[in-house]
Amino acid sequence: MESLTKAQQELYDWLVQYIRENRHSPSIRQMMRAMKLKSPAPIQSRLEHLRNKSYITWTEGKARTIRILHESQGLPILGAIAAGSMVEVFPDADEHFDPSTLAFKGGDFALRVNGDSMIEALIDSGDIVIMRKVPEPSRLRNGTIVAARVESTTTLKYYHLDGSTVVLKPANPNYEPMSYPASDVHIDGQLVAVWRDKALS
Repeated sequence: MESLTKAQQELYDWLVQYIRENRHSPSIRQMMRAMKLKSPAPIQSRLEHLRNKSYITWTEGKARTIRILHESQGLPILGAIAAGSMVEVFPDADEHFDPSTLAFKGGDFALRVNGDSMIEALIDSGDIVIMRKVPEPSRLRNGTIVAARVESTTTLKYYHLDGSTVVLKPANPNYEPMSYPASDVHIDGQLVAVWRDKALS
């Protein structure tokens, strides 16, 4: 399919999440609020582009008729996350994870673990961790397992805030904690579940 502009992708991603959670299409007004727009014209333009590029079907003028085409099922696997040292930040999603027993929320994503630094938290290399976005990182509890990003690298660790310093602690005595200025640490998500492929166990 033809690629989307940033604005079109933003609306498309929001539509996918909204329809997945609510089982019906949103109104133009809801889309305006979500995209922080004061006029319906940009929404209608983006919808037309999404339709022309075969991402959605839509009867113009009838927002509730929107249907997503070719939607990938499950959560996007955004690449690998280090459970050891740091690795490059995750690339664009190229596969999806769909264990039917787990309940997802909009914005949840999955990462494949690479390394054994969280082994005592029962997270091993090759496992898939399901992460949930953190709206207010300042309210994270110490001891929460997070996907933490520093510059262009990311890691899975226990989060601890000590004054103006964030300490990322492993669950394996063979690894040392990593300390960074809190302003340098971005929290991409907190752990909500771990899934292990029985075929790999």
